[in-house]
Amino acid sequence: MKSEEIAREVEKLGLSEKLILVEDIWDGIARNNGELPMPEWQKSELDKRYRQYKEGKLKLRDWEGVHEEIRNKYK
Repeated sequence: MKSEEIAREVEKLGLSEKLILVEDIWDGIARNNGELPMPEWQKSELDKRYRQYKEGKLKLRDWEGVHEEIRNKYK
């Protein structure tokens, strides 16, 4: 079935049915997220940052502080 056909069928659904469908789609993605490819450069960067974190070389910030800083920056 083509995406246009799927979209037409989805449009026929009621709101609650659409929400259930979206939930099912996200659950399917979550079950298969190990299949998502990760470029080697990204894996290397994550490994490097994790190593720095374990060695205490990374300055960590809590989300509330980051959020406040961003809000203040764009006031």
